[in-house]
Amino acid sequence: MHKTSRIAPQAVLKLFLKHARHPWIARRLAALQAEKWLFGALGPGPADGSARTIRQLSIRITDVCNLRCVMCGQWGERGFLLDKDLAALKREEIPPRRYAYLLDDLIAHGHWPVVYLWGGEPMLYPGTLEIISHAARLGLPTAIATNGTRLPQGAEVFARAPMYLLQVSIDGHDSALHNAIRRSPSGADTFAEIMHGLGAVREARDRAGRGLPIIASLTTISRENHGHLVDIYERLSSEVDFLVFYLSWWIDEPAASAHDADFERRFGFRPELHRGWIGGWKPEDHGLIQAQLKEIRERSARKGTPPAILIPDIDGVENLRTYYTDHSATFGYERCVSIRQAVEINSNGDMSPCRDYHDYVVGNVRDHTVSELWNSEPYRRFRQSLARDGLMPACARCCGLMGY
Repeated sequence: MHKTSRIAPQAVLKLFLKHARHPWIARRLAALQAEKWLFGALGPGPADGSARTIRQLSIRITDVCNLRCVMCGQWGERGFLLDKDLAALKREEIPPRRYAYLLDDLIAHGHWPVVYLWGGEPMLYPGTLEIISHAARLGLPTAIATNGTRLPQGAEVFARAPMYLLQVSIDGHDSALHNAIRRSPSGADTFAEIMHGLGAVREARDRAGRGLPIIASLTTISRENHGHLVDIYERLSSEVDFLVFYLSWWIDEPAASAHDADFERRFGFRPELHRGWIGGWKPEDHGLIQAQLKEIRERSARKGTPPAILIPDIDGVENLRTYYTDHSATFGYERCVSIRQAVEINSNGDMSPCRDYHDYVVGNVRDHTVSELWNSEPYRRFRQSLARDGLMPACARCCGLMGY
């Protein structure tokens, strides 16, 4: 059976009661997970490439970001946005009223997805809080992934809407480490800003009395922080409800070149965006990472401690070595479920089957609704290609394959 990403049982148990108070959220999340498991058991889907219910609406709502994180495929050292004009990117953004219409239309067509907002930095988009509130009024669970520098501005809306999940990128246990990784061009102490913002969100959550949003930290394991993972867990255990550690998404030059050829053979043009994720870091001490992840697993299993989730969930020194040195290894993740459940919308309205490698566009939500594009001919052709010919080289280290 093909693997799909999952949350460890002990983490599910620890988080269940937080969602159980809100059946409208629990139902949507349960439906999403149940269908993922069924996809793994039942095969790649209809031969015509069609898909059923949209379970997640993922919107990269803006490309603009106030940080320059070292490992980022958008604004990092090789990021695909580095040569773009910021003013032009802003002009191409979709207005909030259009997103509201798209959400209304999805429900009218029987889709009740989880709404996931990211960027760029989503709190730099002026309509983010409006969209969160509108989605909640419709009964759509909404989550946001943010760098955490503008949490106080959204705290009251997050709690009042309510938003079900707040994900904050935190890559260090103190200002020195975090700020060295998630760099502010202004020199701001972003770690201190995050800690202040998390306090504001918890206070707003207490006032609202709903226990939402659930707060998660997102940590990308990198050259700079891989020796401090336990430190990060301990520092953040009193700040968040659970912690996520990513092994990092990456591609190397040989795999990137192979992806160029394979993608062009399938779809008739050459892709570009995967090259923003070419990574040069390969850990030398995989035993150090394994020892720290083992310690984190043990600490998070104790009563009263926040759960920790590793994505992808890979254990063992040799498996970690393979993950970081052999780009072709997929560890059983051989079928992309997200292209049959999740919609990816870029900041300019382009809709794509892929979150990170979104060269393939099926249409634009300025001109069409999401429900119209979901089973359009280009979308079905993409699904058919992956069902017939398997994954493409870039897929092997993609959050849509291993982290969705």
